[in-house]
Amino acid sequence: MENQALKDVVITTSGLDKPGVSAAFFRVLAAVGVELVDVEQASFSGRITLAAYGRLDPQLVKKAEAGLRNTLSIYQHTVSVEVGTGRTPRPRSTHVVVIMGATVTAEQMAALAQELANFDTNIDRIRGLSQQPLTGLELAVTVGGDACALRARLAELAGRLGIDLAIEEAGLHRRAKRLVCFDCDSTLITGEVIEMLAARAGREAEVAAVTERAMRGELDFAESLRERVKALGGLDESVLAEVAEDIELTPGARTTVATLKRLGFKVAVVSGGFTKVLEPLARELDLDYVRANTLEVRDGKLTGEVTGKIVDRAAKAEYLREFAADCSVPMSQTVAVGDGANDIDMLSAAGLGIAFNAKPALKQVADAQVNHPYLDEVLQLLGIPSAEIEED
Repeated sequence: MENQALKDVVITTSGLDKPGVSAAFFRVLAAVGVELVDVEQASFSGRITLAAYGRLDPQLVKKAEAGLRNTLSIYQHTVSVEVGTGRTPRPRSTHVVVIMGATVTAEQMAALAQELANFDTNIDRIRGLSQQPLTGLELAVTVGGDACALRARLAELAGRLGIDLAIEEAGLHRRAKRLVCFDCDSTLITGEVIEMLAARAGREAEVAAVTERAMRGELDFAESLRERVKALGGLDESVLAEVAEDIELTPGARTTVATLKRLGFKVAVVSGGFTKVLEPLARELDLDYVRANTLEVRDGKLTGEVTGKIVDRAAKAEYLREFAADCSVPMSQTVAVGDGANDIDMLSAAGLGIAFNAKPALKQVADAQVNHPYLDEVLQLLGIPSAEIEED
């Protein structure tokens, strides 16, 4: 039965973070009979803050405070004891805001905090996600206003401040993502495979122009693919292996895939590129699923045609659903990452769609944007801090 003579009390201490601080803190509380209800401890840059909410005989408050001051003085701690504050439940945040930048300044944080306040949004907690190559911070927030309007406003703010801002729903929904599907060209790898092949045929500029129009959504992808592949007719089949050797991963790609795999994610790539170029990379990265186009080869030469189903905008979304069904993952627990108009359906179908240095058409439908050249920023958007990241 609850002792009615006890009073609510919040006891806080802050100072140097040394072994024994927590033990000394609770030893003093035990000596005066504190009944613990809630505790929180945070360590930062060699300092510690420890707070306990509990119930205590009001006649022992001064003894508790004096005991803490004396015991913790060797750690240079300040002590605060507040009586009768009443219990305030821990906030159950509705959303998470991630801010990423080459640097994150106090001015940028002030602008973000003010924008959140404008939408009646309280910042419940802040934690660091990464320091290199980008500074990443995660804000757990409770949105009191229109979350959709806030998302749009944060996108505008990100552009003005030159940083990346993403807002996602908090809770189990965010932490339950289990399948990540990447586009390949200009996402998982730098550059465009078809342009690398076209360079071998001496027709790179012509093919690049068609690619750019397709990525902006100005051309039907299937037709643009056929037009570009025609330029490859007559190339030796051996060129495919040469280009596969020349592929360069996007900075952070290897780290991202290795970390996701270590954490139990299924990882896929769906590409408008070509199977014979991407399959060696897929084996190297131990990807779970790979889908791409197939170039027709006859007598050791490329014919300038593709065979089988073309991996276009609709097909990418279909393959994402196929992968999800195969590994028994609901679509709400999938993530899709891409950069062009050909990825619109895939990002729209995924539980979380991330536009990576993307064309405007894709940014309009994406849930989050990455505008820095580091693919491992995707990990921060999933709430994976640098301490848990598998380095290259």
